[in-house]
Amino acid sequence: MQDERTLDFGFYAFFSPVSHSEVEDASAPGFGTHRGYESDIVTALEAMEDTGLRFARHPIAEWDDIWLKSASDYDVVGGGITILDSRTMDASGSKAVSFTSGHIKFRQSLLVRAEDAGRLASHDALTDVVRVGVLAGTTGEFRLLQLTGLVDAEGALVEGARIDTPQGMVTADGSADYTITAAHESPALADRQHISPPSDAMPQVVYLGEELGEVELIGALRDGSIDAIARGEIGNRDASGISDGAFAVTALDEEFEVGGFTLDVDDAELLSCIDERIDWLTDERRIGYAEWLEEPSVFMRRAEMWAERER
Repeated sequence: MQDERTLDFGFYAFFSPVSHSEVEDASAPGFGTHRGYESDIVTALEAMEDTGLRFARHPIAEWDDIWLKSASDYDVVGGGITILDSRTMDASGSKAVSFTSGHIKFRQSLLVRAEDAGRLASHDALTDVVRVGVLAGTTGEFRLLQLTGLVDAEGALVEGARIDTPQGMVTADGSADYTITAAHESPALADRQHISPPSDAMPQVVYLGEELGEVELIGALRDGSIDAIARGEIGNRDASGISDGAFAVTALDEEFEVGGFTLDVDDAELLSCIDERIDWLTDERRIGYAEWLEEPSVFMRRAEMWAERER
């Protein structure tokens, strides 16, 4: 793929340190400047000799179905998106996008105030008096619901769960009519605001971040509006590290996820081109977030080695 091609790259603006805008204010000029782990991968892709790819980067403020935007608004979309087959399908059930090779590994966790680290050390400790903040449509939300028994393996909410929506409260009956997964939700649960559990052994779930993403969740945890945030370990570790001891990470999940970019399902040539180069940059996924954190130039160093690979 040697002919130069400029691609519109949409990136989620509020997932520091994986993918984020330089500033949080969407009206400020720096909002369009891409920063973070994925930004450095994209920059390295541009630098690889004979690749011919350039990326015009565009911030995306809303997470909802972000992975499908490469089938309509952009050529490539990123933002710490976990690779799931269900996320390749549009609302009609047709395959609309493809995922690139995975370039980052995630596992879920809780971010809590430091004084609550002992009390909220595991998901088993989340009772009905605990308010857990989530961003709707994320693997953080879905994994929380799974681990606390609020949904079954297919995402059906447990019978008796009460969900606040803009149209009023609805009560789940245990059927697929009240389903939440990391890729979709039942129409009755769109724009959900709060889940009240049917058991005192399950937490409340509070939905925030519609406008400012996970930035809003951090603020709510700090001011006491919620007691925990359910999301990936990377973001939670970063938030804890810059909190001056205010936050702690607990309840590390035993399962891992892999994240990638999405492209239109019909752009097989571009997918093959990017996959080959991502595999090189990550050394077949042996180089990831931890290595980048230790050496932020690691992907550019790998990009410079690209031309020498067969010499």
